[in-house]
Amino acid sequence: MPFRTLMVHLDAGDGNASVLAVTAALAARYEAGVIGIAACEPIQIGYVDGDFAGALAVAEREIVDDTLKTAGTEFRECAALRRHVVGWRSIPTLEPIAHVVATEARCADLVITGVSTGGIDTSRHADTADLVIRAGRPVLVIPPHAVSAAFETVLVAWNDTRECRRAISDALPFLAGAERVVLAGVGSALGEIRAQVDDVAAWLRRHAITADIVIARGDAGNARTLATIADDRAVDLIVAGAYGHNRLAEWAFGGVTRTLLLNGNHCALLSH
Repeated sequence: MPFRTLMVHLDAGDGNASVLAVTAALAARYEAGVIGIAACEPIQIGYVDGDFAGALAVAEREIVDDTLKTAGTEFRECAALRRHVVGWRSIPTLEPIAHVVATEARCADLVITGVSTGGIDTSRHADTADLVIRAGRPVLVIPPHAVSAAFETVLVAWNDTRECRRAISDALPFLAGAERVVLAGVGSALGEIRAQVDDVAAWLRRHAITADIVIARGDAGNARTLATIADDRAVDLIVAGAYGHNRLAEWAFGGVTRTLLLNGNHCALLSH
């Protein structure tokens, strides 16, 4: 089933040129509607009593409004998107931004966002890991310097987990449109991995998708080995399952996901 509605998350603290360019290209390819969204938390300027505290609260709200207005203007001025736009959501919030975007994702087939791994101003930036874990939708993560949404060569980073099975199913529109699909299994139990990958390749063939199979021992680390496979084959898009754990109410990606996808130069389709 093709993507019919895309939700693009605009970072309220930075420019979003790469994210908007990829969204526009995908909207044209799939004749999809596009909903833009930005959210912003107040910056706590200070806590004092009396009239001054009220003035600070007003100033904080004005900053939020101006920040969201800037994001909305950037969205509306993207000429390549205009005929696909079906809505814009500008949300001041006291919740983490990733939670807000994940909730609004109920009306979309695919969420598109930039890369943020935490450690920066969380009042302006959505933590990508948190968003992927919560969205209940596939999330397409765009690095800052993405130059194409053609996704002609797609790498599926296979491991036999619920998250990866979900991701490859979510990615079927991209896989069906790719010129080349690479199905890569990396680890130490090569015979077991080969049997799993053969099953997945047969399933893809029944969707009229032919995949090149790559099985490799991850002697240098699974993430590094997968990165080498992706670079050697000039991959445009990596498809992977995203897994996490809850620690002090913060979600964190597993090592391969973080190293390969969030710190790399490839677009990545992630599902949890």
